[in-house]
Amino acid sequence: MKSKASSPTSEPRLRVGLKDASREEFAAAVQEHLGKQRVTIMLDAAVIAYFKAKAGERGYQTLINQALHEAMREDGRNGQMEETLRRVIREEMGAQADV
Repeated sequence: MKSKASSPTSEPRLRVGLKDASREEFAAAVQEHLGKQRVTIMLDAAVIAYFKAKAGERGYQTLINQALHEAMREDGRNGQMEETLRRVIREEMGAQADV
C-alpha cells in the first residue's frame, strides 16, 4: 500500500505516544517530559562560535545549557560559602569579645 503524501500547506503530523497531536500538545508534552522551554535569546557571535566549535556532534545548545547549570551551581556554592564565612567570623568576633 502506498501512503499519500501530505500537501505542502498541511501541518506536519506530530505524535505523542501513540496519538497524533497538534503543535501545542506536542510542545507541552516535550516540556513535561524534558523540563525544557523554548526561548529566544541574543548571544554574541563569539559565544556561539565558541560553543559550536567545542560541541562537535553533540549540539552547542546542550553545552550552553550545561554551562548555565554550572554557573547556577557555582553561584549556589558561593552563597553557601559566604554564609558560612560570615557565621564563622561572627562566632570568632564573639569569642574575642568574651576574652
